[in-house]
Amino acid sequence: MSRTGLEPKPPWRSVPRSVREAVKAALGAEVKRAMRVWGGYTPTPTYRLRLQDGQRAFFKAVEPASNAFARAAHLREERVYRELGELIAPWAPAFYGSFQRGDWQVLLLEDLGPKSVPPWTPPLTRAIARALGDFHRATLGTVLPPWLPRAEQQLAAAAWLWERTPDADALRQIAFLAGTQSRDASRWLERASPSLARASRGILEAGAPQAFLHRDVRSDNLRWVKGHLRLFDWPHVGVGPPEYDVAALAQSITVEGGPDPEQVIAWYAERAPIRERVLDAAVAALAGFFADQAWRPDIPGLPRLRPFQRRQLRVTLAWAARRLGLPTPFF
Repeated sequence: MSRTGLEPKPPWRSVPRSVREAVKAALGAEVKRAMRVWGGYTPTPTYRLRLQDGQRAFFKAVEPASNAFARAAHLREERVYRELGELIAPWAPAFYGSFQRGDWQVLLLEDLGPKSVPPWTPPLTRAIARALGDFHRATLGTVLPPWLPRAEQQLAAAAWLWERTPDADALRQIAFLAGTQSRDASRWLERASPSLARASRGILEAGAPQAFLHRDVRSDNLRWVKGHLRLFDWPHVGVGPPEYDVAALAQSITVEGGPDPEQVIAWYAERAPIRERVLDAAVAALAGFFADQAWRPDIPGLPRLRPFQRRQLRVTLAWAARRLGLPTPFF
């Protein structure tokens, strides 16, 4: 872990000279200052660059120490910028190019500045929720490229997690997260799992209309710039029910001290339709995903991921219980 308590990030001076020279060639000027960008939940090298000629840019890379998951995500994201540039242009940073030097693969993007949230003030939360509704409404029901993964490919695992968790050992591991209330939590899970399983199946039965989904909308991956929502980190995009995207954002806002998810959904619904049954399914599926992940051991190099997932589990389970008329969970 770094001295900041966040994922370790290499200083700019440790980036190979060949990579730094390629940045200069691509952007047309020497890098005057490179500020490491902390946050997110992976140790990828990310920098806000200030160039000698006054330009700014954002540098994002995978390098020799990056794992296979990070490398595959990097390639998917580059494809999105190259092939879906017109589709995402109103919402994404400008794409300045990409290159490879040895084991380093680099994306160069527009610098959107420092994080905008948290804090999630009510006015800013409303503006961002409404803007996400605009993002989804722009592609709702339109024909999207066939190579984009569909909901049945991307969301099936989350939707069926409650079908797999009812075995005693899995439920016990999840219940341990409730501490001194683990016995009560275990009984709650046993009784609630069938309802959560039935609800989560609906994410695969949502049907039309569907939209282009970002599938990782949270504070680390968005900026509010001059009254406009800008999104980045695009490797997980797909086509599916927009309720899944907004449910994921809503619970993360609450986890970070912002308004309750119900209020976030109400603000989103001022701009885009919400199907209540599909939202039930999305919330139950998200709760299942966090239930499957939150109790697992920490991943080396990712010191904040499991604690964040445990907070997400508490919020999404409580939200699912409210929506499905279940007793309050012991988490």
